[in-house]
Amino acid sequence: MTKLLLHTLALFFSVSIFAQQNFNFFGSNTDKQSVNFQLINNLIVIPLEINGHQLSFILDTGVSKTILFNLTSKDSVGLNEIERVFIRGLGVGEPVEALRSKNNTFRIKNIKSSNEELYVILKDAFDISAKMGTTIHGIIGYDLLKDVVVKINYNNKRIEFYNPKTYKKSICRTCESFPLQFYRNKPYIDTYVQLNSHSRTMTPVKLLIDTGGSDAIWLFEGTKEELQTPEKFFKDIIGEGFSGTIYGNRSRIQKIKIGKFEIEEPTASFLDSSSTFNARQFKERNGSIGGAILKRFKVWIDYPNKRIVLKKNGSLKAGFYYNMSGLHIAYDGQELIKEQKPIKFTDSYNPTNQTPKNNVISFVSSYFYQFKPKYKIDKIVENSPADKAGLKVDDVIKKINGKAAHEYQLNGIIEMFHTKPGRKIIIEVERAGIKLKFEFKLEQRI
Repeated sequence: MTKLLLHTLALFFSVSIFAQQNFNFFGSNTDKQSVNFQLINNLIVIPLEINGHQLSFILDTGVSKTILFNLTSKDSVGLNEIERVFIRGLGVGEPVEALRSKNNTFRIKNIKSSNEELYVILKDAFDISAKMGTTIHGIIGYDLLKDVVVKINYNNKRIEFYNPKTYKKSICRTCESFPLQFYRNKPYIDTYVQLNSHSRTMTPVKLLIDTGGSDAIWLFEGTKEELQTPEKFFKDIIGEGFSGTIYGNRSRIQKIKIGKFEIEEPTASFLDSSSTFNARQFKERNGSIGGAILKRFKVWIDYPNKRIVLKKNGSLKAGFYYNMSGLHIAYDGQELIKEQKPIKFTDSYNPTNQTPKNNVISFVSSYFYQFKPKYKIDKIVENSPADKAGLKVDDVIKKINGKAAHEYQLNGIIEMFHTKPGRKIIIEVERAGIKLKFEFKLEQRI
């Protein structure tokens, strides 16, 4: 699968950045709270308790409202004060139906709010959990971030929440602070991009800080005369939004400059107006900065004081890769796998005084069955290496490079497709009950 991207929801209403504080610190430590997070395809997944039920949410600066979209009967959170609404996001589809619920209790360890509003997607059309390979219940952004200062350490996968009433900015000579501008409760930063090597012109752009996007940078074509797709590009599926699949031209630019930090040759996706109609309601916006860039820094996000602080880490100069296979893989439930059950015994005759491990003899006496994850091909980019090799949508993956598919985590498969070009990929699939083998090499097209 391509990098999963969650995007700004264009709700038909918004809340002021100066709204009354809802989240409060309590207990023995009222200044700071540390939480471990999962980093999946550059996205931050945090534990969030809603009405007493522990759930998993993506922390997304690109959303102004809390969204819940993957509930089962056992995940029921007892929603309060429900009414029906419609919301729209990026993509080419229609608005989706949702429920708006008020006066819910949110909690992250010793941070709590008892009057939170959330939106429940009635039909999870793009099934984010399947595309990330783990259960994701929703996304949260402004509703939490407006009440705290957060420090995100991508290297050790730890996030610290600070009470803005007592938070004191530490001295950091290698850090740089930037003002944030808010529009509909989403944060924007002024940066510069150099689009190609032929011209050294640095074009000023205003970009959404989007922790819910896993790409490096998006640029909206036509929002400035210079922002046009470079000559070398290919048409790609760059993500999924609540309003459908998001398409764009995958390319590479020469440089993005954020204050004193210069990031060379990042991948960039250029989006036309059809995929970004709602996002372009903010006329000054030229695109987004996503997780593939943000993870190269230690990041402080301070909504109360409208600023972001960056400190580079060791990966700032690392190269940028993308899905060079053309395959979009999704979790497809579980299947019964037959495995061997060996019986071991030790040879009691040991005249050479060998160590016990040299006298263990194993016999396969029986088999047992276990449920293991199953993966399928969800989408294929046209003219990609996988497409040319003959793979098809809905092929069930059995092996990758000789290793059973169920032995991989989905994120590991995705990362494999983002490695250096030229890597050989051998995939065995099952199609209509027939097992087939395909081979291709990762191909860098930009």
